[in-house]
Amino acid sequence: MSATVSTDDKMRVLVYSDDASTREKVRQALGRRPAADVPLVEIVECATHAKVVQHFDSGEIDVAVLDAEARPAGGMGVARQAKDEVYDCPPICLLIARRDDRWLAEWSRAEAVVPQPIDPVALAGTVADLMRRRLSTRLTA
Repeated sequence: MSATVSTDDKMRVLVYSDDASTREKVRQALGRRPAADVPLVEIVECATHAKVVQHFDSGEIDVAVLDAEARPAGGMGVARQAKDEVYDCPPICLLIARRDDRWLAEWSRAEAVVPQPIDPVALAGTVADLMRRRLSTRLTA
């Protein structure tokens, strides 16, 4: 990334899971800033599909982390719907429970996949990469 990141810059990261402990693990893994060269994160937590849709429709989400195991609407279906329906859809990271679910993650058109149990370093690195991608599209758009 060629632009300088200000300490005032923030990016909104949506975290969707019906499991509060999963949302907490994601929040702890990301911390205030998942990497030194990206802005601070503002976590937006959602436990329902309706809230996810509302936040995506607002256009204010920069990156999304979706739990593939969420109920009743799993993150893979939510990701696919967002990619089909949301203009300038933010990059999406799916949390998957089974390695064999990677092919479904590809179907969903998510840009990244992180397995559960969550490795905080891997998740922070993945989300930081997605944040950089989002920043680069904003800088060139």
